[in-house]
Amino acid sequence: MYHMDFSEKLVINTKLDQLIESTSNGVRILSLENEGIEAGHETSIIEFKAGASRPQHLHPLGEEIFVLEGTFSDENGDYPSGTYIKNSPGSVHAPFSKDGCLLFVKSNQMDPKDTEHFIINTQKTPWRAGHRGLEVLPLHNFGTEGVALVKWPKGERFLQHTHFGGEEIFVLSGEFIDEHGRYPKGTWIRSPHLSSHFPYVEEETIIFVKTGHLIK
Repeated sequence: MYHMDFSEKLVINTKLDQLIESTSNGVRILSLENEGIEAGHETSIIEFKAGASRPQHLHPLGEEIFVLEGTFSDENGDYPSGTYIKNSPGSVHAPFSKDGCLLFVKSNQMDPKDTEHFIINTQKTPWRAGHRGLEVLPLHNFGTEGVALVKWPKGERFLQHTHFGGEEIFVLSGEFIDEHGRYPKGTWIRSPHLSSHFPYVEEETIIFVKTGHLIK
C-alpha cells in the first residue's frame, strides 16, 4: 500500500509498525508513503544499526532528514539527534552510522528550484515565540511550503484552523490531541488540503510540522 492519495487523511503510529530489512545490511525501513522506486517520492522511518551503511545514491528531487535518535553520518559529517538536514535536488551522499540511529526521512519531494542545502542542529538553535503559548523553531520555507518544530506547553489549546495545502505532523515527544484522536510520540499524521481541526495537548509536546505541500 503506497498511501499516495493526498485527499486522504492518514495516521500511522510508527512505534506499532514493523520496520522491514532493506537491501543494505543493518538498515531497516518503515515506508509511510511511497510512489514507487522509479518515481522516488517516499516518506519513511529508517533505522541504521551500529556500523550500518547504504551505498552512495542520488536525490533527484532532494531529501529532508530529521535525526530522531543516535548519530547519523555521511562523507560530509556527523549529525546528532535533533539535526535537520536538507539535501537539495541532485545531491549525492553515502550515509552510515557508527553507533546506530533512527531517522524521519522525506525523499524526492522538493521543487527542482529549491536548491539550498543546509543543516540545522535544533538542540543548539533558539526557539521563537509563536501564537498563544507556542514556541516555534523554523527549519525551511519555499513557495507555499513551510517546515518547523513546534513546542506546545502543558495544557495548551490552539484555535480551530484550516490547512491550506495540507499539513503533515510527526510527534517527536509528548502526545498531540485533536477532536479526531490522540497521537503519542512516534505518530505520523497527514491531513489533506483544506482539512481543519482544534488541536491541544495535556503535557508538553514537540512536533515536526510541514505545511502547504499537499496540493497535487
